[in-house]
Amino acid sequence: MSIFDAIFLGIIEGLTEFIPVSSTGHLIVLSELLGLEQNNVNKAFEIIIQFAAIMALIFVYPSKFTFKHINLWLKIALAFIPIGAIGFLFAKQIKDMFSIEIVAYMFIIGGIVFLIVEKFYDEKEKHISDVEDVSFKQAFYIGLAQIFALIPGTSRAGASIIGAMLVGLNRKTSAEFSFLLAFPVMCATTFYDIYKNYEEILQDGNFLNLAIGFIVSFLVALFVIKLFLKFLEKFTFVAFGIYRILFGILILLMF
Repeated sequence: MSIFDAIFLGIIEGLTEFIPVSSTGHLIVLSELLGLEQNNVNKAFEIIIQFAAIMALIFVYPSKFTFKHINLWLKIALAFIPIGAIGFLFAKQIKDMFSIEIVAYMFIIGGIVFLIVEKFYDEKEKHISDVEDVSFKQAFYIGLAQIFALIPGTSRAGASIIGAMLVGLNRKTSAEFSFLLAFPVMCATTFYDIYKNYEEILQDGNFLNLAIGFIVSFLVALFVIKLFLKFLEKFTFVAFGIYRILFGILILLMF
């Protein structure tokens, strides 16, 4: 992996982590186009730049990362349990699913799901507009929906946002809860990958690429989070549904 690859993938990760288009799916496809082998080092790089994007949350929501909001984090912890348990128990089977074809089909399926949900979603109905008001029951259901994100190309953000909308959150709050829910998910995934691959990560100049990718991903994600929340104040997720379908079809045609 060159420094150019590290910068490019860092930008893509920062752009896609928090919007429902599957950052992992984009990284798999673009790594293929760049000729990067999906070995342990490159997979670890992808996980770490995803973690960098997640770290941007601390700067966007500094007040949420305090003991004052312990009740909210208990709900997030509850929502994390399903994906944490399934991901741990079936880690090998999940890794075996990483392929271009699966990513493409899940892009298309996810896009169709978004269009269907938006078709029947009525913003005029009373929806929860503050993440603090999410109940433990709703948080758990959102966590169950997030399990689908274990399939490459589904999008962790997309699965949790859809789950949140279906249990009564408005669009912006669905996105915000999804953002915060990403924190324990990516922390667990990152530390596990570092533990497994720390020797490969630090050898042959990999550390420099990791550092560059980390910084780029963090800065881009910081900008995208704020822009995405502004977008949701006026628009729906229809555009993302259409994009997912078109991108999935493009992948199938290319590969």
